[in-house]
Amino acid sequence: MASSVTEMIAHARARIRNLSVAEVAEALESGTATLIDLREPGEIARDGRVPGAVLAPRGMLEFWADPASPHHRPEFDPAATTILYCASGGRSALAALALRELGYADVAHLDGGLTAWKEHGRPVTLQAEEERR
Repeated sequence: MASSVTEMIAHARARIRNLSVAEVAEALESGTATLIDLREPGEIARDGRVPGAVLAPRGMLEFWADPASPHHRPEFDPAATTILYCASGGRSALAALALRELGYADVAHLDGGLTAWKEHGRPVTLQAEEERR
């Protein structure tokens, strides 16, 4: 049994697919995956997001992802490839494990999160940019 959140994250990372920035970018470019941003609205407003990501605050993930839930959202499909990300990869690792437990067969997370995405020079959309469109 884990005795700290660090141990919980390590446990999750050992049981899920940890994708690099290049692997996530390739999946997005090919259109073969749904990317889910687990961060809170304030984080997204401050730091931007990966273009095209579905916004799903971590606290709502299981409710929105479970097809049997009255809160299910159509963007979530247990049969589709689903990639999760957060700021640095901790929440997304835990969330990927939770989705596997809900029956998502092809779920992974962006190792290093948005921080790694930005460090690799990948595009980020800021809220103000989206509002101008």
